[in-house]
Amino acid sequence: MATKIIYFTVNGRPEQAEFPVDCPAQDVKAEAGPHDILKLYNPKGNIINISPSLEPNSQNSCYKLEVVAADCNSVELAGALGFDLSSMEKRLQGLEKKILIEAGETPAVVYEMKKQVDSFREKLESVEHLSWLGLFKDLSEGTHKPSPFYHKRTLRKTREECEHVRENSLEVSEEVRQYLKTPTFDNWQWEDAEIMVLLQVMYTDLDFIAIYNIEPEVLQQFLFEVYRRYNNIPFHNFKHCFCVTQMMYGLIWLTDLRSKMDSIDLLIMLTSAVCHDLDHTGYNNAYQINARTELALRYNDISPLENHHCAVAFEILEETESNIFRNVSMDQYKRIREGIIKCILATDMTRHNEILNKFKSILPAFDFTNKDHRDVLMMILIKVSDISNEARPMDVAEPWLDCLLQEFYNQSDVEKLEGLPVTPFMDRDKITKPSSQTGFIRFVLLPLFIELANLFPCLEQHIIDPVRKALDYYTEMEKALEREKQNRAQSENAAKSKETSASTPSTAESQAEAGCEASKPDAQ
Repeated sequence: MATKIIYFTVNGRPEQAEFPVDCPAQDVKAEAGPHDILKLYNPKGNIINISPSLEPNSQNSCYKLEVVAADCNSVELAGALGFDLSSMEKRLQGLEKKILIEAGETPAVVYEMKKQVDSFREKLESVEHLSWLGLFKDLSEGTHKPSPFYHKRTLRKTREECEHVRENSLEVSEEVRQYLKTPTFDNWQWEDAEIMVLLQVMYTDLDFIAIYNIEPEVLQQFLFEVYRRYNNIPFHNFKHCFCVTQMMYGLIWLTDLRSKMDSIDLLIMLTSAVCHDLDHTGYNNAYQINARTELALRYNDISPLENHHCAVAFEILEETESNIFRNVSMDQYKRIREGIIKCILATDMTRHNEILNKFKSILPAFDFTNKDHRDVLMMILIKVSDISNEARPMDVAEPWLDCLLQEFYNQSDVEKLEGLPVTPFMDRDKITKPSSQTGFIRFVLLPLFIELANLFPCLEQHIIDPVRKALDYYTEMEKALEREKQNRAQSENAAKSKETSASTPSTAESQAEAGCEASKPDAQ
């Protein structure tokens, strides 16, 4: 059997791997911790894919394998902290088991300690404006609103952050190009500078560069301005922009829309996805309206965020050096502008039922030559792309849910501080991770995805099956949390009963004490 040998280094240490020339792709992989990101570089310093198509090399032209993002339990981190986190966790688990064995059940005090630790952790992770020195400070005073993000990052991107994405030497292989067309694409494996290149690939491979005479440097500047205007917030950030755009790109290929719709409609949809959350600050329309923000006043409470995203997009396109549509005709530009506005405004979830019902009404006689039908389909496609995280593999989707909840919790905390109505599905005191998803998947995601699959049956396996699995996953998680809650309540009640029994004397003891008191002679 023909084999090939790959020579590479890990932290400067030479290694080699040998495998059959015709082995399947899933058998060629590099593994590390569950949260590690591995990247393979060729001698020129360019990123290459770990796959059977790797070119054989020699010991003098080694590839370099690097861990570019490490697990919190890594040796490097343990050394920096002076202790091993995983060892500490195991020790704590051992102590808890010992208490359970000796006491027969976990004492209520342990549950209370856990609750306090969880609460403290949530404050640190989810409430950016609380600092170590002012953790319990009253924040009702002051005019500055907290930035909804991690403790040491500004809301707006710094000049250094922006310039960093201009520096990239990523060579996109044919394998990556094909992977980019699938809903299973893992955004967490790519840095922002690399994502900028992947977005350019999408415009190139859909022939937009050639058809609409988009100069490469203008496309790069357009994407740079887009990157600059996505803020440092947990969810509605540049990576979310990429995920929505990548899902839209994948849907275009999976459903063969290139043969069914004009290329200008595809250009509209892809660009709408790129721009759909520009300058989002992490607070939704309900907050904007209730807080009477500048955006709510400017747009008269009508989709303030979505109108703002559109306005920022066309501010970018007004500049000649970043106007990717500067070579199209006046009529084409008018159609593009109208389409982008229509698509971005469709992402306002308060319009969800209106748009879905319209799509359902035209579905039985859907006609790709009918402009009204195409317009509704374009709105449905960007809506699906916008909320498509659960259609991705769980190890890609679940971190996005954590990011979303962080943003939600921050908003509800601010609403409480400012005395505004608290958005129910964002209240950390009322929802849990699984409960936030089960209803959303069952009543929003699935009905939307199923209707789209009625038009494109090929999508059943690509987006509906994964969403059903996600629903099962979060349903089981919700049941497990409910069981834990019941067990905790029973343990607390049992502990309280024991305390009451220990502090209350029995009836016989009470009678004996009363008799003893009665028999004592009065003190004279």
